[in-house]
Amino acid sequence: MKTYLVGGAVRDSLLGLPAGDRDYVVVGATPEAMLAAGFKAVGKDFPVFLHPDTGEEYALARTERKSGRGYRGFVVDADPSVSLVDDLGRRDFTINAIARDESDGRLVDPYGGVGDLEAKVLRHVGEAFVEDPLRVLRAARFMARFAAHGFSVAPETMALMRRMAESGELADLVPERVWQETRRALASAAPSAFLRTLHEAGALAVVLAEVEALYGVPQRPEYHPEVDTGIHTEMVVDMAARLAPGDDLIGFAALTHDLGKARTPADLLPRHHNHEHNGLEPLADLCARLKVPTEHRLLAEAVCREHLNVHRLAEMRPRSVYELIARCDGWRNPKRIEQMALVCEADKRGRLGLEDSDYPSRQALLDALHAGLNVRAGDLSPGLSGPAVGEALRRARIEAIATVRREGAQDSPTGN
Repeated sequence: MKTYLVGGAVRDSLLGLPAGDRDYVVVGATPEAMLAAGFKAVGKDFPVFLHPDTGEEYALARTERKSGRGYRGFVVDADPSVSLVDDLGRRDFTINAIARDESDGRLVDPYGGVGDLEAKVLRHVGEAFVEDPLRVLRAARFMARFAAHGFSVAPETMALMRRMAESGELADLVPERVWQETRRALASAAPSAFLRTLHEAGALAVVLAEVEALYGVPQRPEYHPEVDTGIHTEMVVDMAARLAPGDDLIGFAALTHDLGKARTPADLLPRHHNHEHNGLEPLADLCARLKVPTEHRLLAEAVCREHLNVHRLAEMRPRSVYELIARCDGWRNPKRIEQMALVCEADKRGRLGLEDSDYPSRQALLDALHAGLNVRAGDLSPGLSGPAVGEALRRARIEAIATVRREGAQDSPTGN
């Protein structure tokens, strides 16, 4: 029986990145031997065990054979005769098919993963790559993580991904897995690489059709020098990742804020009248299909509907600012207004040449929010009851917003 450290822990250590979970492969063992050694069995589809002291995962070396459609249609063989090379050969990318011998630290690299790490190339291990449609999403998600380090997808791997997208097997992916990969990509350093990789592979139209529809849709160049709405969306999700690293909630609202632009009639382009409201229906469709969490959906709806209002906040009357906050349930949930303001900043700065521009509307909205929140029911005239309390609180908050603006709130540039 021989134990090897495998997968992401080996890959990331070679890249000089912080180590994540440590996974091990055990060669030459049986389930009975693992249980006798005190390991706890946890694997449902194949033999995986937890170490009795560390809780780390130890899987028996195995091979997989395609037996049906989708990412679940596999027959697993975990016989003790399965070699380490066989086990590494079933993995997705060469950079994930490197093992480290736990006894002497020696690397086992039968598929050239170390060389691909040095060349910064994401390359599939073998033709069996096409048997698992989830690997297309994993490739895109790895690009979201590693694009900032200069990685690119090998041309032959991209060709396989295109073939997989054309085969129709991506339609077999369950929504929860699509959402899981999307969410992890949005929390990465370069979410745009996730979108761009799927777009180039022809897979974005299958898994995120509402986002794919944005590519090729023109915008007014005086507001959007990048012109293409798909490119703008890429820039916005990257700016969101820059402003709120690791926050997939902010990332999702950034991803979906302009979905309505895909519904603009061709004869109106490049103007997008009412796109903020036209985006609510495709957003609802996407959220329902992928079973997006409620918190993500509610923030995305608020941003989609209100982002133009936030951009032109300086032009709005205090009462309109109060009503904007109320529509987003901001008086009860002020955190949502803070998040919305941040996404709107990402939208404004996610444009060619505007990446380092100021965005006064964010602070102006936060100032209005905090001014209104500082008004308490106990500060109102005594003797009020029932609806009169709510009306008095509304008027006092509007006046507080007016006061903070008079005291020096900065003007906000308008934009589309």
